[in-house]
Amino acid sequence: PDISLQITIPNEFQKLCPINIGFTAGIETDRVSPVWLQKGNEMDKILVVSEHSKSTYEGTIALTKDNQQYRLNTLVEVVHESTPMSEAKAIAGFNPRHDFNFLVVSQFGPRKNFNNTIKWFVEKFHDKEVGLILKTSMKGASRIDLQHTEKRLSSVLAAFPDRKCSVSLLHGDLSEGQMRALYEHDKVKALVNIAHGEGFGLPLFEAARCALPIVTIPWSGQMDFLSHDDKNYFAAVDHDLAPVGPDAVWKGVIEENSNWAFAKENSYKMTLGLVHERWDEYKTQAVELQGIVDTRFRAEKLYEGFCNSIWSPTKEELG
Repeated sequence: PDISLQITIPNEFQKLCPINIGFTAGIETDRVSPVWLQKGNEMDKILVVSEHSKSTYEGTIALTKDNQQYRLNTLVEVVHESTPMSEAKAIAGFNPRHDFNFLVVSQFGPRKNFNNTIKWFVEKFHDKEVGLILKTSMKGASRIDLQHTEKRLSSVLAAFPDRKCSVSLLHGDLSEGQMRALYEHDKVKALVNIAHGEGFGLPLFEAARCALPIVTIPWSGQMDFLSHDDKNYFAAVDHDLAPVGPDAVWKGVIEENSNWAFAKENSYKMTLGLVHERWDEYKTQAVELQGIVDTRFRAEKLYEGFCNSIWSPTKEELG
């Protein structure tokens, strides 16, 4: 082959062909692993999915053994992600107990700040008829994973036996149409994401495309589609940048000397309350965002941009 497109984490990039392009979702922290710089410099181009990933990749400086600075010299381009837009298809048996529910769509793990997402919600709405729906899993859609997920969720909720608010688990594979129905369900009022960082944030993007109000931090990959012309189209949760926890260190990917975002507890609780009390205002904002996303992130436009990033022929090449 004349060209390779390698879709993986950058420490797996290899020089396979005359032209090699690496494609990665990027990073959730404020710097990349030194091996990413080394492997990235073996590529002819690197494609990432957000400005956060691009600036982090380009801005990371590592020191060699003789204290020389080492950084990325390869061209980096942003090619945004998307998912297919299907007709909504109802989820059989899905009927939340409460009329007002927040939705979380992410993995149940430390990178997503999942325990605090649940715990702080319950503390905020302990005596209110409000729900939190968790579309989640730990590793997949198996029965064993369901058991492990239920066990971990029960351990978080054990401290709140008399709560009026509900926390519901939605586990297993859903089709694209079912996911759209989830975002557009009349009892699902907002998407919540206080993860420590996102390379892009596809559930956030899908929610924005469906005009679902969003509660998240103003940092990392999601800012590419949630903020336009110096205006934020979401309910912002304050955060601090601080070192990643030891349980999240992933050698060669998430390094122990890197930082990511920690949502502030009081700001999170206050923002949830504001969205609950003034939902109509946030829904209007979400509808505005939907129109912007439909224009700037059309699938055809993203597809064309991606293809041009792989190969954009000159007039001479076109004959």
